Amino acid sequence: MNSNTILFGLYPYMAVIVCLVGCWIRYDREQYSWKAGSSQVLRGKGMRIASNAFHVGILFVLAGHFVGLLTPEVLYHHVISTPNKQLLAMVSGGLFGALCFVGMTMLIYRRFTDERVQASSSFSDNLVLILLYIQLILELSTIFASSQHMDGSVMVMLADWAQSIVLLRPMEAAASITSVGLVYKLHVFLGMTLLLIFPFTRLVHIISGVAAPVKYLLRNYQIVRQSR
Repeated sequence: MNSNTILFGLYPYMAVIVCLVGCWIRYDREQYSWKAGSSQVLRGKGMRIASNAFHVGILFVLAGHFVGLLTPEVLYHHVISTPNKQLLAMVSGGLFGALCFVGMTMLIYRRFTDERVQASSSFSDNLVLILLYIQLILELSTIFASSQHMDGSVMVMLADWAQSIVLLRPMEAAASITSVGLVYKLHVFLGMTLLLIFPFTRLVHIISGVAAPVKYLLRNYQIVRQSR
């Protein structure tokens, strides 16, 4: 078994298992730690712009990755060709990636230059922010790498990898990603690593952000009585 099979065939499943089990245990045993841990009260200047730019950018980038990687060719070919799909991904991903980059740069500067914010930050807070920043830089770097091959071939190989992982075909997944460039492999590996450490960081608040509206709709009615 070679390193490519371990890193891109087996490691994704290990990351997913650790993420799911870790989130379950943390929510069950440490619910008070399940929060974003906002530091806006310590320094609000520029926080709204930085936070909104970061969140809007990263949500679009994540949605684009999800749709782009998991939509089979046979489906999107009814609407758009592979080269045009790659061009669309490069332009939209570049715009929202740049927006996210600006917001994250502001957040990192704030995190590491403000003494009060830094004092309230944990090791995992700083680690996640740095890893996300590196991941974003890699994502933007793939745009320049993709401009060297506009036929969409690499995009197809990456999509084959993601779809093989979902279909529980690790050997096919590892084979699909063998020929892609180093920047893509680093991007994929770091993405899996972020998933691995997800339950042990403030990133868990993403689940609450998604589940809260659903939980609100399904909750029991509240009975409110007027005090006399």
